[in-house]
Amino acid sequence: MSRYAVGVDVGGTFTDIFVLDQQTGQVATAKTPSTLDDQSRGLAEGTGQVVADFAEIAAIIHGTTTGTNALLERKGAQAGIITTKGFRDVLEMRRRDRPHTWGLRGDFTPVVERIHRVEVAERTLADGTIHTPVDPEEVKAQARALLAAGCQAVCVFFINGYANDANEREAAAAVRDVWPNAYVTAATEILPEIREFERLSTATLNAYLQPVVSKYMDRLDDGLASRGFRGDLLIVQSNGGVMSVETAKAQPVRTALSGPAAGVRAAQAIASAAGFPDIITCDLGGTSFDVSLIAGGEAALAAQTSVDFGMVIRSPMIEIATIGAGGGSIARLDAGGLLQVGPESAGSNPGPVCYGLGNDRPTLTDANLVLGRINASRPIGGKLDALDVAAARAAIAAHVGQPLNLSPEDAAEAILRVANARMAGAIRLVSIERGHDPARFAAMPFGGGGALHAGALVHDCGLRGALVPRFPGVTSALGCVVADMRHDRVQTVNRPLAEIDAQALGAEMEATAAELEALLARAGVPFERVERLYELDMLYLGQTHTVTVPLALAGPLTREAIADAFASAYRAAYGRVLEKIPQKVMNTRVAVIGRRPAFDMSVFAPADGRAAADCIRETRRVYAGGAWHEAPVYDRLALAVGETVTGPAVLEQPDATVFLDPGLAARVDAFGNLVMERA
Repeated sequence: MSRYAVGVDVGGTFTDIFVLDQQTGQVATAKTPSTLDDQSRGLAEGTGQVVADFAEIAAIIHGTTTGTNALLERKGAQAGIITTKGFRDVLEMRRRDRPHTWGLRGDFTPVVERIHRVEVAERTLADGTIHTPVDPEEVKAQARALLAAGCQAVCVFFINGYANDANEREAAAAVRDVWPNAYVTAATEILPEIREFERLSTATLNAYLQPVVSKYMDRLDDGLASRGFRGDLLIVQSNGGVMSVETAKAQPVRTALSGPAAGVRAAQAIASAAGFPDIITCDLGGTSFDVSLIAGGEAALAAQTSVDFGMVIRSPMIEIATIGAGGGSIARLDAGGLLQVGPESAGSNPGPVCYGLGNDRPTLTDANLVLGRINASRPIGGKLDALDVAAARAAIAAHVGQPLNLSPEDAAEAILRVANARMAGAIRLVSIERGHDPARFAAMPFGGGGALHAGALVHDCGLRGALVPRFPGVTSALGCVVADMRHDRVQTVNRPLAEIDAQALGAEMEATAAELEALLARAGVPFERVERLYELDMLYLGQTHTVTVPLALAGPLTREAIADAFASAYRAAYGRVLEKIPQKVMNTRVAVIGRRPAFDMSVFAPADGRAAADCIRETRRVYAGGAWHEAPVYDRLALAVGETVTGPAVLEQPDATVFLDPGLAARVDAFGNLVMERA
């Protein structure tokens, strides 16, 4: 009988595995080096470390970076675009923005070259009227030309397709008649929403990713099947929900923030159980630092994001701010002699200097090692037997210490302070700059390095404290297990409220919800319940930016109910309403969520914990605040519920290391979390 639910998060350095035994409630974790040449191999090998018989796995839920990396590294497939005559350059013109707002220079290369962006004669007007029907034979001729030019995937995008997609659907059908694979994207199938650049960009990136992600999914399917896996394979979406492999292959653009989104979902569940409704997640990996704000127990969703300059994806996703500050981020002096950390990273290969794989430039991990916060003889992940402290110290002295006339220890601490300042800036971006008081929030650090910096961030940002999960190094993998299945759909209306048949609009939204529920059912995953969410994007006539208006469709929808809901949403956002100005409905938004069985966080409670004094492995010299300290090193997982540790101290576990700064104390709560507060 299938008994295990397995969450897998593949990062640039490590693949994290979280396994739940659904019969006993017991959990197990593993952390194995990622196989960058083929991530599916590392996933299967890592899972095999914990589960011997793959036939016993009921579901594998996967947070993947395949799509993200393909976008960042520009390693997607060669794609083509078939568009309306006169509109081949929409992708390149963008919104007339620049890579650097105040810079005089900057360039942008779209993922599809101009020679592969072809036109056909067709035209749909803004009101949905077909002015010029499309000629399927002309479309087929252009498709054959793209194939001859070496294109593997194609996007069909027609102007005003959101208002009436008839021409676009007919053209996509014509392309599929001659295209040799399934990599054909119709823009309105991905995003039937007004704003032509955003719709084209999202659809084009979907086509760009489709061959890469589909081939990865096929390899993963085959590799797991060869090991006896017969359960459900699900993929985490950027909105924090999960979807089937078939949906991921058809719409890979929805995986752009798959891994980070899983981490936020896990943090949301952990914090809710622990009684922390307001947290700021801090995911520190090998290359990046990802921050997201959860207020009142709910993660913020963004309508769109930009993966890199000009690469805009408009699709509901968890709002995450990312900076290039991770364990592999390289410390250097800039042209002005100022110390900088990141965004350039040594990655996992060659990695930090202490890995001994060829890099000679110091990184954030090297600084933590030199300061005694990382155990050189017990590195996490099993990639290396030991870390080279002497090499890390020499690199820091040569590249930072000597130029700045600092000792190696002071230079290493300076590297940490600069990195912490950048991380604090990201936290302020999602809190203070959006009207939230950091003093209300606790940090939740996770990833391989998050818990090393949590204490500094509490001090620097004025946070109420930090909540360190039981297994910070595999939190994103846990998020894969706790994530619900979710599907979203948006449709442009673009009409004044006074002209809308509200009852018909409500019926259309309910019909859309029924379609999305059918999509849930096809995945074959059991749910405790299914929820529907209905929203409108609305504004006052003459405005550009919309507010999100939640609706309750308990009965026939009326214009009065829409107006009242808009007034409430607008007042909540801006503190007042604008009387006597006509209101406009821009888009409808429908989400259907399949709630999976709730995860019992009490499984993390230490069953046979010991007193803090009995959990000390050794003492180690750590450098903090310009001085050396003798700090106890604890076996973190052996601490009993209620035990308290005061800083400076180091708490070690197989997947992560926690550093408790001087002036802080940490206690173990009922769920095995460490609650870090000012002493």
